Amino acid sequence: LEPRLVEMIAREIVDHGQPVTWDDIAGLEFAKQCVNEAVIWPMQRPVIFTGLRRLPKGLLLFGPPGTGKTLIGKAIATQSGATFFSISASSLTSKWVGEAEKLVRTLFAVASWREPSVIFIDEIDSMLCQRTEGDAEASRRIKTEFLVQLDGVGTRPEDRILVIGATNRPQELDEAARRRFVKRLYIPLPEPLARRRLVSHLLSKNSSSVSDAEIDEIVARTDGYSGADLHSLCAEAALGPVRDMAASIKGADLASMSAADVRPIRRSDFVSALRHIRASVAKRDLDAYEAWNGQFGSFNRAHEEQQGAEQGPPE
Repeated sequence: LEPRLVEMIAREIVDHGQPVTWDDIAGLEFAKQCVNEAVIWPMQRPVIFTGLRRLPKGLLLFGPPGTGKTLIGKAIATQSGATFFSISASSLTSKWVGEAEKLVRTLFAVASWREPSVIFIDEIDSMLCQRTEGDAEASRRIKTEFLVQLDGVGTRPEDRILVIGATNRPQELDEAARRRFVKRLYIPLPEPLARRRLVSHLLSKNSSSVSDAEIDEIVARTDGYSGADLHSLCAEAALGPVRDMAASIKGADLASMSAADVRPIRRSDFVSALRHIRASVAKRDLDAYEAWNGQFGSFNRAHEEQQGAEQGPPE
């Protein structure tokens, strides 16, 4: 391998920032359970998970934007003690002919050397979209090399390397890429209990007088909101006390005011914020995710529950 390319790939290793644990992710209990069984256990106990039980090479996280797909990828790396590679399209492209394919090959070689490794690729549909006759030659070669490496050609079968792809548009993935992502997990919008936990956690970072009953009201009015939408809503509500203080001093210098002068966040701040921050995911998009999950998803909880109801209780 060329040392220059190895150095470029090594820059994509994320070894800083706050470690992410499952407790940092509100809700998504079913997704956490599936990831634990399919990924975390095989990485932690490779002696047990051999043969048919060995670690899958690819995990696809799909669903609406802002639901925690990136956090799940970071939590997998933290829980398993793996080296975390954060890869984007810019990490594997080059102006020199043939160098992009070498970067892909170098990525998997470095990941094998630093195993256990997690290669996280956000918006993977931009890299592995469906191949057409109009594709540029360079783009086609990158896709082909990535699919070849993902099949395990450049690594050993026992290497603990997991490629996690996150996407909001799973229907645009190439069929060959979809096949190589053996596990395909749907990350849905947060349920009411998860929304309540997330709002409470965000409010704990600032002074707040919002009661539990008022939080329940906020949760009921945010049906269809993603985790990112809820974060934006709470951030907008947190600006309410600052706006009131700025209006009360009537043009005086805001820099002279202390933090103690800012009143706590109230219910009225959320009422005002709800008029400006709306859900970002359309109903037709949710229906498309559900349909794709029903056809290609590996962990279809609704389908399993339906099958269990049809079979009835065990004898």
